[in-house]
Amino acid sequence: MDKKIDSADSAWPIVDGKDHKSSSVFRPEALLREARRQRELPLVAVPEICVLDPDGDVVRHLKRIGTGRIHEGWACYHTELLAFDLDGVGKVGIVGCAVGAPFAVLVAEQLFASGCRLLVSVTSAGQITPIGPPPYFVLIDRALRDEGTSYHYLPGSTFAEAPDAKLLARVEQAGRALAGIALHRGATWTTDAPYRETESAISLARQMGLLAVEMEAAALYAFSATSGRSIVCFAHVTNSMAQTEGDFEKGEADGAKATLAIIAATARAWRS
Repeated sequence: MDKKIDSADSAWPIVDGKDHKSSSVFRPEALLREARRQRELPLVAVPEICVLDPDGDVVRHLKRIGTGRIHEGWACYHTELLAFDLDGVGKVGIVGCAVGAPFAVLVAEQLFASGCRLLVSVTSAGQITPIGPPPYFVLIDRALRDEGTSYHYLPGSTFAEAPDAKLLARVEQAGRALAGIALHRGATWTTDAPYRETESAISLARQMGLLAVEMEAAALYAFSATSGRSIVCFAHVTNSMAQTEGDFEKGEADGAKATLAIIAATARAWRS
């Protein structure tokens, strides 16, 4: 190995050597331009309200009931965007199965470059601090930065905070008014390695008062903070990391109907 490379100034490239004030050379607008050219796609904006559905349950539900259509202008190389009408909200775009911080932020960057103005993420999560029987939702107000993506957007810190406190308060009020849906508010642990959720790591997270573990929120909130984009993240607590048989039950339609109600409440709060 080259000794010059091996003896770099920093042993921690994930936090050191970052120039957070500089613009990126590689921009989502440029990639989307080339994707449209190569695939002969029209320049059509995505809906102003979009959703990340990492588990894909909502997307599968919408396809199963014959709702929505593939958006003709979405130029992402890695995903498809389904556009559908949400009661009381209007046209919404949703991307399924973008799991984990890097993938979620890659798609988020491209959505906002394509016309999105509000992004809602609803991700399946494991229970850390029991506050009720799953399934229930947690409106995430801050997330432990135990992933890599957020450090490319913000300097090092323990948590990434939801940057728009007023929006979060309106969303919380709207969500708590939903009948038959349990909504809490609190902090989560964002990890890159779900199969390294060790007993000691879970215990530490519980000592910190974290409610659940998920894989996207810290990075999405870091991107939101630096870009000024409106992003709201929810954890759909559905499991205790498969410690008992019969885990991961989400409710009716794999939780899709409750998730759609949460999305609609968030959209109404954003517009209020």
